[in-house]
Amino acid sequence: MKTFFNKTGILLIPFISLFSLVVNAESIWPKELKTEKGGVITIYQPQPESLKGDRLVGRAAFSAKELPGDELQFGVFWYNATLVTDRDTRTATLESITISEVRLPGVTDENKINKLKAFLEKEIPKWEIVASLDDIAATIEQEQEAVNADFKNNAPEIIFKTEPTTLVLIDGEPRLKKDEKLGMNKVINTPFLIVENPDDKKYYLYGGQNWYVSALVAKDYNLAAQLPKRIQSLDKQLKKETEGKAPVTNEKPAVLVSLTSAELIQSKGEPQYVNIQKTSLLYISNSEDDIFKSIEDQKFYVLLSGRWYAASDLKGPWAYISGDQLPKDFANIPEGSEKDNVLASVPGTPASRMAVMDAQIPQTAKVDRKKATCTVTYDGEPKFEKIEGTSLSLAVNTTSKVLQSGNKYYCVETGVWFVADSPKGPWKVSDERPKEVDKIPASSPAYPLQYVYIYDSTPEVVYVGYTPGYTGCYVYGGTVVYGTGYYYNPWYGPYYYPQPVTYGFSMHYNPWTGWSMGFHMSYGWFHMSIYGGGGYWGPPMYRPPYYPPYRGGMYGGRGPTFINNGNINIDRSNNIYNGRNDVATRDRQRGPSASQQPAGDRRSQGNNISQPKASQQPTGRGRNDVYGDRSGNVYQRGDNGDWSQRNGNQWNQADQRNNMNRDYENRQRSSNQNAGFQQMNRGGGGFGGGGARGGGGGRRR
Repeated sequence: MKTFFNKTGILLIPFISLFSLVVNAESIWPKELKTEKGGVITIYQPQPESLKGDRLVGRAAFSAKELPGDELQFGVFWYNATLVTDRDTRTATLESITISEVRLPGVTDENKINKLKAFLEKEIPKWEIVASLDDIAATIEQEQEAVNADFKNNAPEIIFKTEPTTLVLIDGEPRLKKDEKLGMNKVINTPFLIVENPDDKKYYLYGGQNWYVSALVAKDYNLAAQLPKRIQSLDKQLKKETEGKAPVTNEKPAVLVSLTSAELIQSKGEPQYVNIQKTSLLYISNSEDDIFKSIEDQKFYVLLSGRWYAASDLKGPWAYISGDQLPKDFANIPEGSEKDNVLASVPGTPASRMAVMDAQIPQTAKVDRKKATCTVTYDGEPKFEKIEGTSLSLAVNTTSKVLQSGNKYYCVETGVWFVADSPKGPWKVSDERPKEVDKIPASSPAYPLQYVYIYDSTPEVVYVGYTPGYTGCYVYGGTVVYGTGYYYNPWYGPYYYPQPVTYGFSMHYNPWTGWSMGFHMSYGWFHMSIYGGGGYWGPPMYRPPYYPPYRGGMYGGRGPTFINNGNINIDRSNNIYNGRNDVATRDRQRGPSASQQPAGDRRSQGNNISQPKASQQPTGRGRNDVYGDRSGNVYQRGDNGDWSQRNGNQWNQADQRNNMNRDYENRQRSSNQNAGFQQMNRGGGGFGGGGARGGGGGRRR
């Protein structure tokens, strides 16, 4: 291997091998490479500074020496790169890398520094840097732009129960339609299976292990003592379909039906209160919900879809309260305690800052212009309605999101923009978005399209991406929330086309997994099959079956736990591009060699080089305790938490470095969070399930 030392001993040798290793919970920074002469190059964990779209800017501290006995040279370099992400594995590859600056404390010879910079700029783009998304989310420094969306935060109907109850949601007044397979009328505007038996004119609700019956379609359901023949036959088919898949339970909860936005919160018997250490907060310990009582103001607080609601009584009335108006002790909930999962919903906490950053990291991909296709089906002739505050119109009688902009039509299908001259197509991949898409208000069901992006294009491919806002996770008020809070009218014609909702599905955020719905929802109650509920209505893009409790934060503690109770996770690690065979994500792009990449793919150019020998591959060595600041100074953290600054060839004691302490804590946080993600995947064997659209509701205790 050729080396590039100058006369003063400053190392100008290839750093490139250090960047070819995938960073995950098993890979420990710093990365160390031994040269053929016995020298050592060490790069410490990169420190991202800002992210705009898919462009990342950051810096990394490094040290190097040519021979074993030489003095280490410490420095900092800055890079700009394109972020190519894979939310399934929580990793990102840095491509199209440029080195903008190199600084070596104590070295004033600009010629020597420029030679090092030129060399790094030439060699590093040939290699890939792979890091975890948690590292990026936790360590990013730049405050991102504030999001001032006009969300609707009015409280839904919040119902408190102390006995086991299931909330059954129907999207407005019940709509019945003849189901030819069943030979019965079925309620189509609900994710639950409700059928009308023509023999006794009663309504039967499927509850997994049990059936409920009522003379009225929207209330008064009780356990059915006996089943009519038609319902018996249907029950056998459902049991056969779910055999060995759905959990068996002896619970027979009461049924509560709601035709409007509602949330059910419960305790198992009368509420039992436990104090959260070092705070004046109590929480209800015999509840799966996040229900608190503040001793100071004697009010109750509950967290629903990332929003806080307060009341003087558990039975209400409840009112929305912004996160910055919470009692101050919410920010003092200890990480590692029983209720630290809510810290992500408390503005200003490290957990909320990390959640906010994670919500702005895109899932990226590249689309093959020739292969990508789009199919749009309308219920009759296309019908468009004007989007308030814009010149755009939205098609309302289709499950697809189709916009009319002037004489052009745009459709977003699974995270890819398409364009056509007619609302019926033919559709081709678009390399631009409608100009006013960023003006679409939250009151429109087209609002999530703002979060689907086009970054770049060539004649062969288009570079695209989406942030979690596309699947309902939004940055709002210094935290992340689920949904916009608005109710969107569905389409009723020969077909029922539902819209996503914010409430009714127990949406809760977990730092390990992102958004999940239904703490206790069983497959039995929400049953997706040819015999299942009428409409796949609710949160989009979900997968069963995890609810891993978050306990530990940066200070360790209990990790995620696999609980096969049918809970549904969405968003955090669900790459919706996986459903397309005309889209390449980071994981898929690792298969072909660079020489097999399309000639027009500018981002793969320069990667067609030989890989380093196994003996030259970097390994994790030593302590990850060296940092660079924005001025190019290099610091090291000691065992007792004190800091030393590199000055020439020695370390000198440094004043307390608040920024460095923050970087240290962020590194610990990202390491623990990524380790938790890896543990969750090992413990549960992957997420399982598919990325089915729609959703299901209900709470079962």
